[in-house]
Amino acid sequence: MSTYREPTLPTGKFVDPTPAPAESAHPEVGATSAPLKSAAYFIGAHCKEYNEDFMLCKNENADPAHCLKEGRKVTRCAMDLITKLRENCEKEWVAHYQCLEKNNQEYYACRKPERTLNECVFSKIKLEKVIPGASGTPIHLRTDSIYS
Repeated sequence: MSTYREPTLPTGKFVDPTPAPAESAHPEVGATSAPLKSAAYFIGAHCKEYNEDFMLCKNENADPAHCLKEGRKVTRCAMDLITKLRENCEKEWVAHYQCLEKNNQEYYACRKPERTLNECVFSKIKLEKVIPGASGTPIHLRTDSIYS
């Protein structure tokens, strides 16, 4: 017969005792979720090749250390785009991500600031916003949608 044992819950944070490899140290992007979500499609367009290399590497080997080099390239590329957004379209970008922040990260509630951000990025950084799998007129270009 088994004996009854009281359940126990961990009392503190778990800290992995294994040190991170030295080659994994790399600066972070330095943006919270709203600015990253606002720039997500542009990061996808700007960093497409690096993202594809990283995903191919992840499919080759499940070991996280295997793809550190490719991951650093993706991070550097995203940081480069964020720098370009700050230099060229900061006012429009801030307006869009603050709208996302106030509206529970929902794109539909922020179409007007999104349009101004898109126009700025299209004209100054020459990036296009492409939504994968979208057919017809993309939602961000529609003028007669209910929520814009």
